[in-house]
Amino acid sequence: MMNWLRNNVYAAGLLFLLRIYLGWEWFHHGIDKLRGTFDATGFLNGAIAKPVLDKATNELIYPNFVAFLEQFALPNAKLFNFLIPLGETLVGLGLMLGALTTAAAFFGLLMNFMFLFAGTVSTNPWFILIGGIILVAGTNAGRFGVDYYLMPLLTKLFHRNNPDGQKGAGLKNTHTPAHM
Repeated sequence: MMNWLRNNVYAAGLLFLLRIYLGWEWFHHGIDKLRGTFDATGFLNGAIAKPVLDKATNELIYPNFVAFLEQFALPNAKLFNFLIPLGETLVGLGLMLGALTTAAAFFGLLMNFMFLFAGTVSTNPWFILIGGIILVAGTNAGRFGVDYYLMPLLTKLFHRNNPDGQKGAGLKNTHTPAHM
């Protein structure tokens, strides 16, 4: 199944459809937030006030995430008011265009998990399922997109021969042995 998903042209066609759907969802939510008066403060306060709790013990399930929200996200809400809509828009563009598809899927999954940690279920599990399939498919997910042209260029750039004849990013080995 993995080989089919990562290499088959029919799988690439199915992945194209999934990419367009998921990309549009991310893109239009991001654009709506960029155009409107998006403010994450209410969401952050709600996630802090009503964190995800273990029903049996009433203990926090994600204490580190709640601490992150209290100590970093809420005091920097203006930064998050910019980063969330921008991230959603860029993830959507990357998926719809098939440009850096696996990176777009990864960052989309990262945002979905952050929303889940905050206690918001909504469409996040559905997006995680589709995004996970796209991520696992690797470069085949972008076969019918910009990645078809971009990935060979990036591969060539990062795997050209360096002056020592070794494969790498064209940089000399600057490692100094410990015994020198």
